[in-house]
Amino acid sequence: MVKDQDYLKKTASFCIDLAKKLGATDSTAAVMHSISETVNFRNKKLDESDRSDSLGVSLTTYIGKKKSSISSSNLTEENIKILVERCIETTKITPEDEYNSLPDKDLLANKINDLNLYDDDHIENDEKIEYLKEVEEAAFQKKEIINTETGFSESKSNFILASSDGFLNGYKSSSFSASCVAVAKDSNNKMERDYEFTSTCHLNDMLKPSQIGEMAAKKTLQKLDPRKIESEKISIVFDRRISKGILSTFASAISASSIARGTSFLKDKINEEIFTSSINIFDKPNIVKGLGSRYFDSEGVKTDELKLVDQGVLKHYLVDTYNGKKLNLKSNGRSGGTSNLYFEKGSISYKDLLKLNQRTLYITETIGHGSNLVTGDYSVGATGFMVENGVFKYPVSEITIAGNFKDIFKNITLADDLEFKYSTNAPTMLIEGMVVAGK
Repeated sequence: MVKDQDYLKKTASFCIDLAKKLGATDSTAAVMHSISETVNFRNKKLDESDRSDSLGVSLTTYIGKKKSSISSSNLTEENIKILVERCIETTKITPEDEYNSLPDKDLLANKINDLNLYDDDHIENDEKIEYLKEVEEAAFQKKEIINTETGFSESKSNFILASSDGFLNGYKSSSFSASCVAVAKDSNNKMERDYEFTSTCHLNDMLKPSQIGEMAAKKTLQKLDPRKIESEKISIVFDRRISKGILSTFASAISASSIARGTSFLKDKINEEIFTSSINIFDKPNIVKGLGSRYFDSEGVKTDELKLVDQGVLKHYLVDTYNGKKLNLKSNGRSGGTSNLYFEKGSISYKDLLKLNQRTLYITETIGHGSNLVTGDYSVGATGFMVENGVFKYPVSEITIAGNFKDIFKNITLADDLEFKYSTNAPTMLIEGMVVAGK
């Protein structure tokens, strides 16, 4: 069991009180406890079983505009005293930075509504093993499947954040996840692989093991015997697993740190239309059981829903206290990044989206990290399928897709098949006129 809130609060408060006595003008302390268990199978045999138990404290002290941080996993009273003393001494010799400060007090979270992020249920390792056996059994129903890698993870965590301005709060969270990677071989002894997974806050919300195995096998078999294609300019459809990556890049480009450093292609774009007028983007921290849900950000600032893009127009950056001061903006509770980030679903069905063009390249996997936030250039290796008149014709491999996000954002059409499977989610996405490099 994870440590209870009282223990964590007592430890955090002790750090804050001692820091003040030793000369800190401000301070914050985060005390965290997490327990995780993981079981992995490979080709029907137990590959690994692991359990981790992590308890730690992270302390930040301020003396005027000077700031330093320190952390430890030793939470004895004697060690914490040494820890606080060292942090204070380090702060004294740290250069001043005019932007160092705690968040404005009126921005701190003072009301918390239960989002049901914690499940006390526990699944024993024997049950995890049985779950994975069912996953693999389902995958191996297809004779072309020659190998599988499966895993089941369960984690529980609890934390408290305290600050010298009176903030003292925290919450428990849990996660249960399982995955299956399947490997298939065709008649020419060429192999392909693909995967399926489930990840939820609550045990009972997970997919059934047979669903994971069957879907992993199905996706893998579809990729067998891929073809190479010629280089061309073509409309591309991103599967939901891939389209969310476009949204992740957007989030990185509007982080206050990137904007303040001047290293984002979206600098000075507030109130400008960067997408087509049909696009709306939300960051919503208060989704019940949401994988990215949270009650406040890493500084204790309340996190309200933000409509980041309204009818194509950029309305907000992701602002924390430090970089917000550099930009003369107040924190909007995004220290640590986004929560549940998503495109509002489009108005066209998945099937009709595939029929918008006579020929379309449907991307199911990208390879590498080819996003340049400074210029907006995008280039990644990819695999997928050629689609003709809405029908999947054959798998495609060994291609590179490229473009610039300034153009990509302006040429997006979204399907109406949004689902909340990750903390960042997007529906199936069509992008007109991207460059594909083939054979």
